[in-house]
Amino acid sequence: MAGGKMKKEKGKPQQHTPYQGGISFHKSKGQHILKNPLLVDAIVQKSGIKSTDVILEIGPGTGNLTKKLLEAGKKVIAVEIDPRMVLELQKRFQGTPYSNRLTVIQGDVLKTELPYFDICVANIPYQISSPLTFKLLNHQPAFRCAIIMFQREFAMRLVAQPGDKLYCRLTVNTQLHARIFHLLKVGRNNFRPPPKVDSSVVRIEPRKPRIEVKQKEWDGFLRICFNRKNKTLGSIFRQKNVISLLEKNYKTVQALKLSQEGSLKEIDTKMDFSSFGDDQDMEMDDYGVDDDDEMEVEDGEADQVQSEFKDKVLGVLKEGDFEEKRSSKLTLQEFLYLLSLFNKAGIHFS
Repeated sequence: MAGGKMKKEKGKPQQHTPYQGGISFHKSKGQHILKNPLLVDAIVQKSGIKSTDVILEIGPGTGNLTKKLLEAGKKVIAVEIDPRMVLELQKRFQGTPYSNRLTVIQGDVLKTELPYFDICVANIPYQISSPLTFKLLNHQPAFRCAIIMFQREFAMRLVAQPGDKLYCRLTVNTQLHARIFHLLKVGRNNFRPPPKVDSSVVRIEPRKPRIEVKQKEWDGFLRICFNRKNKTLGSIFRQKNVISLLEKNYKTVQALKLSQEGSLKEIDTKMDFSSFGDDQDMEMDDYGVDDDDEMEVEDGEADQVQSEFKDKVLGVLKEGDFEEKRSSKLTLQEFLYLLSLFNKAGIHFS
């Protein structure tokens, strides 16, 4: 159970599973409560909680894990979207020694401004896995670690290594910000009601210090690299629409540099360089660039200009010995190095 979005499914009856205390759980809202006490103990043990820790729990449900967290740490801040679960939590701990160390926030965790915490422990609806992960990774000040229950396939994407089948853009983006470790495989029968798939618990440790990149530049770069992750980078960067996109960014950045020399103040009032190009210059999703979907070039002169710029792009790949390499097998450090080579040549991705 988690403090995430509660989505209504039109045309489908709500799936309710009664709880012994009288609360019905809704599968359609991602409500799956941990029922195995040994698993709850294992999660707490692997969290490495200190007696001085403030713990953020996302999706406390009826409080099975909450109780163990209160026993281990200094304070628990629980974020829960379901008002019925909020009442259940308050009733469960009212009048106990734990009541003054538990704060319950009712709301959608994705829309909630999170307070300071040392450790996050979460059993979440799987549909908010990606946005919640990046919300946590962007949280400041950085926490020590997060112990999160994910759908197994999503978890294995987070911990994948170069060459693994599940290695993808999500992998590289998350590992840029954090070190991620697989802790436990959790079978579906450990939940009430049981979900359709197995789960895994992972440990996320934000990198300290952070690896500094311009996020939109980095994201645009990875979108192109992972568009066809098993093709060579030389093949990907030869595509006409990729070349056209990068050439447009290149010309715009060069024009801005010339203008900046003459009227820096005027540019600063009109343009935020950190977000330049955003969606207009990067209208491309994971499958937006295809060999059969190439941009038409209007005339021979344009062909010649594009050919010259393509040579510049391919020259960067050759300089770093990346032309025959594939994104599916590149390490994080190699991606960072390749992006630095492109930027050094004046080629940008946002």
